[in-house]
Amino acid sequence: VQLQASGGGLVQAGDSLRLSCAASGRTFSGSVMAWFRQAPGKEREFVANVNWNGGSTYYGESVKGRFAISRDNRKNTVYLQMNSLKPEDTAVYYCAASLRPSSLVVLTVWGYDYWGQGTQVTVSS
Repeated sequence: VQLQASGGGLVQAGDSLRLSCAASGRTFSGSVMAWFRQAPGKEREFVANVNWNGGSTYYGESVKGRFAISRDNRKNTVYLQMNSLKPEDTAVYYCAASLRPSSLVVLTVWGYDYWGQGTQVTVSS
């Protein structure tokens, strides 16, 4: 699975942004997909994940109620809709994939085998 994240940018606090992650490979529809983020000087943090059919999702505490993850298996793409953005959301956002269904409950980087290159999100106050 190869992943390509896009959609980052510079926005103001309170704005919305949608990230996309395009995947290649026939195994995409069976994979658990996730978003992580990493701010300068900090560890990579779990943001959200979604199971193979979009029926189950998990979110990090800091983004619950503001972010929404979804996927379109026909387009081999996973999305992260980010609303009510805050300056503390500033980070490089990475999409990740795992071919193991059990990864849905693994909310750390160790649950994922495939990573995209990251897209920068900057939220100004």
